[in-house]
Amino acid sequence: LLLQHQQVQRQEEEAKEEEKKKFDLRLTAFDAKSKIKVIKEVRALFSLGLKEAKELVDNAPKVLKKDMKQEEAEKLKETLEAVGATVEIV
Repeated sequence: LLLQHQQVQRQEEEAKEEEKKKFDLRLTAFDAKSKIKVIKEVRALFSLGLKEAKELVDNAPKVLKKDMKQEEAEKLKETLEAVGATVEIV
């Protein structure tokens, strides 16, 4: 019984470590003056059609991309913030 408990704890710890490796990118807001630039950038970065990109931006806060590495999330965040978006990594 004690061995089972230890195995369960170890599995839970591994799951927590795994969760920290994957991040989501969430668009929280954008500068009204930059809305068109943000839509264009979202469209280009995520290979979306104009309608899909516009819906994502209009419905902020919205998760733009899930389960990515931190480096990729940071790069996308920088790119989007440069055009006037407010983005957070979750």
